[in-house]
Amino acid sequence: MKIFRWIKILLLAYALIGIAAYYLQDYFLFHPEPLTRSQKFDFDLPHREVNIPFDAASNLNIVQFRADSFPGGLKGVVLYFHGNKKNINWYARQVPVFTGRGYEVWMIDYPGFGKSTGPLTEERLYAYAEQLYKMGRAAYGADSIIIYGKSMGTGIAAELASGRTCKMLMLETPYYSLRSLVQRYLPVYPVSRMIHYNLPTWQYLPKVIAPVVIFQGTDDGVVPYSNAVRLQPLLKSGDRFISIEGGSHNDLPNYPLFTQTLDSIL
Repeated sequence: MKIFRWIKILLLAYALIGIAAYYLQDYFLFHPEPLTRSQKFDFDLPHREVNIPFDAASNLNIVQFRADSFPGGLKGVVLYFHGNKKNINWYARQVPVFTGRGYEVWMIDYPGFGKSTGPLTEERLYAYAEQLYKMGRAAYGADSIIIYGKSMGTGIAAELASGRTCKMLMLETPYYSLRSLVQRYLPVYPVSRMIHYNLPTWQYLPKVIAPVVIFQGTDDGVVPYSNAVRLQPLLKSGDRFISIEGGSHNDLPNYPLFTQTLDSIL
């Protein structure tokens, strides 16, 4: 009968999509652009590059953007955790937002991104973030360190801030959890069992003692506003969830509300 034939086709399609999602999840979730150690970054900003041999087979690449010419001296450092594509080259355009306000920006690449190597696992993402924080604490007091996450980096930044002291945690276009985002695209699959990565921002926020500021655009097509706004009830008194009307995933720094907020808190 035709109905049984269609059921078989649907079951086969369901199985094939599920298998592809499981085995190709890194391909769908991450879009790195690797670089060789000898390649030069193409940004024209004062910086220092640091390579740390994390273990025998892994390298952690860090770029420290300076704010040498800021009048009155440095205020501190922003530990910046970027999104899921390319490498530091792509995100360096956001650096002047902070160096122009008196903060250095230290940015890492994740394993497989840029010049960083090693296994790409959730545990390794947290470990690389902790290494950056240790470097920051060696140079600055905790009250001069801002932990900043953009997109995929928001879960990493939230985990870091949940167990360490800092001046502030700032999240740009955060998600409730990475699995909750994937569930949006695969609503009929057991995503929690299929996806290796969780990055549960919602679990870390209540543990953050420092002030928290969240920026989210209402027209974000990558992290829907409905997903990010689920974090709002988890904020403590004094934290801020800033909705930017019409803002999408990569243009929030272009909005006056974003820059005015940075001026007021930095």
